[in-house]
Amino acid sequence: MIQSSELILNPDGSVYHLNLKPEHIAHDIIFVGDQNRVEKITKHFSSIEFSQQKREFKTQTGIYKGKRITVMSTGIGPDNIDIVMNELDALVNIDLETREIKAELTSLNIIRIGTSGSLQEDIPCDSFVMSQYGLGLDNMLRSYLIDEISETEMEDAFIKQTDWDMKKGRPYVIKGSEILEKRFESDKIYKGFTGTAGGFYGPQGRVLRLDIQDSELNSKMDKFEFDGIKMTNLEMETGAIYGLGKLLGHQCLSLNAIIANRATGTFSEDPYKAVDELIAYALDKLAE
Repeated sequence: MIQSSELILNPDGSVYHLNLKPEHIAHDIIFVGDQNRVEKITKHFSSIEFSQQKREFKTQTGIYKGKRITVMSTGIGPDNIDIVMNELDALVNIDLETREIKAELTSLNIIRIGTSGSLQEDIPCDSFVMSQYGLGLDNMLRSYLIDEISETEMEDAFIKQTDWDMKKGRPYVIKGSEILEKRFESDKIYKGFTGTAGGFYGPQGRVLRLDIQDSELNSKMDKFEFDGIKMTNLEMETGAIYGLGKLLGHQCLSLNAIIANRATGTFSEDPYKAVDELIAYALDKLAE
């Protein structure tokens, strides 16, 4: 039995941070970072059966073209993903009354819809990137046993090519869901190798008043290549989602609207339109 200190429940029996019960979520779940983006997705639904918010975690479940879908805001960063992924898994794979792991496990479909900056000139603003791999630079996932799911050769190549300082921890590489990749791919999508940073400023090479450990890291990442795979974009959630999803047995895929190009120094003239178009694309693919 899982102890109360390990799986914390609210007085109403819901999981602690998300404030959800098993009946509140669908099998198909869309993640967004910003809580205000939840309703930008669910406004397309024909009906909404459930709505809940606690802290930055806003959840709505409803129907889109006959498909039951949950949309949830995760907030920003790998630490929040650790909370969301573990509590979602508990909702479907742990009996919350007996605190026992279920004999038959459920695999969720989890699609992240986010915004990101491109690292390559040939992936322009307003395009869509599907992450085939997530590269974690954040260390969160290293708290778990990940050797069997990580792409060690890719990690070694990244460390060598970028002269990575191991005092910052060993980067990890996790492959996304091949099942969902086939379901969502099209000629509108760039397939990518997505870096997940543990912060927005220094960890992504931005300098305001503080010097950073490696001022050349972004340019090194731009040049990284492994078996024809190059880094395409940098954000703050994908690697963590892929790692925890694979460990827990869920199918995960990250889709990003590219709103900035770090290589050319450009920013989308209408980032909201790019995100809206990606939302429509993802919803239709889920409903097929």
